[in-house]
Amino acid sequence: MEKKRIRSREVAGEKRDKRQSLCPVSKKCGGCQFVDMPYQEQLKRKQKQAEQLLKEFGKVIPIIGMEKPAHYRNKVHAVFDFQKGRGIVSGIYQEKSHRVVPVEGCLLEDEKAGEIILSVRELAKSFKYKAYNEDSGYGLLRHVLVRVGHVTGEIMVVLVLGSPILPSKNHFAKELCKLHPEITTILINVNSKRTSMVLGEKEQVIYGKGYIEDELCGRRFKISAKSFYQVNSVQTEALYAKAAEYAQLTGKETVVDAYCGIGTIGLAVAGQAGKVIGVELNRDAVRDAVTNARINQIKNADFYQNDAGRFLTQMADAGEKVDVVFMDPPRSGSTEEFLDALLRIRPKRVVYISCEPETLARDLKYLTGKSDYRVQEITPVDMFPFTENLEVVCRISGKR
Repeated sequence: MEKKRIRSREVAGEKRDKRQSLCPVSKKCGGCQFVDMPYQEQLKRKQKQAEQLLKEFGKVIPIIGMEKPAHYRNKVHAVFDFQKGRGIVSGIYQEKSHRVVPVEGCLLEDEKAGEIILSVRELAKSFKYKAYNEDSGYGLLRHVLVRVGHVTGEIMVVLVLGSPILPSKNHFAKELCKLHPEITTILINVNSKRTSMVLGEKEQVIYGKGYIEDELCGRRFKISAKSFYQVNSVQTEALYAKAAEYAQLTGKETVVDAYCGIGTIGLAVAGQAGKVIGVELNRDAVRDAVTNARINQIKNADFYQNDAGRFLTQMADAGEKVDVVFMDPPRSGSTEEFLDALLRIRPKRVVYISCEPETLARDLKYLTGKSDYRVQEITPVDMFPFTENLEVVCRISGKR
């Protein structure tokens, strides 16, 4: 089925039939809370949200929005299901459930990734692959994950299976690449556990090099299936530019990139720092970070696989000196262990990037309540248009 295209004037919020949603499954899905709200109104809502939660800590400057807010997600995931009368379907879980909503196209997702998912579904029918049933544990195809390099155009397809054998796997890969020659690598990932996690531990490359590369902030990055990489490449450039501005680097500083993922922030600013130390718990991401430093010929960056709180505590115990700390924790925010170690190390500046303003407010209250650190400025960034999610970056410093 051909994917329905959404006209740019509709996305911008110009006049249309108010009874007709931009997305036919928006009420079942629940993923886009602002799908039918004009984009400028979305930005106003998010600005107000940031100010309500964070203005007590410091000045909140105007939100950084997108010029073209549709189809920004470079990482697209779909789940497979068997539904009576339709056969195998691909879609997403309904909000707060494991009920699958069939989806033919999405306003948020990269359009080419969406087309590939539909092709995987149709090929699965012709190859007679069965969709995995979460209740019975029977079936083969569980999920498909597509990652797209925003600058390079490289595309990864990950087929997540309930068992390790995909019949006629090479023929399937050949047929999929014939339909979409832009695909540069295809992997099989095996997840046989009854879990809400999408990816399992075992991987097998059946086409290409097993990863993709992309460019961000003038650097080139290797991205594996399990590695974290910001889903909105355009806004990530804006976010990291603001983070670098807040760091005020002169070329001499020792910088810690905490929760560093594949090293994007640390490597982006390495040319402006004396030394970069990255720490990340995900082993695959750390491997990618080390490779990315080599790809970009960066010799002043080291990466360690460890819990960020434990690592910073060890640095504090050793009396090590740090000038600037970048921290980009998960939605749950940072930990008291990490924040206490931060207060012991006393960097000149802290740049806190958050994808959850509520946990950010909690952590800022803890930091400012236990020290003379104060928030100098706060910038909201719209990383997730059409949703209520909001990214924020803060500049924090204390008296020396």
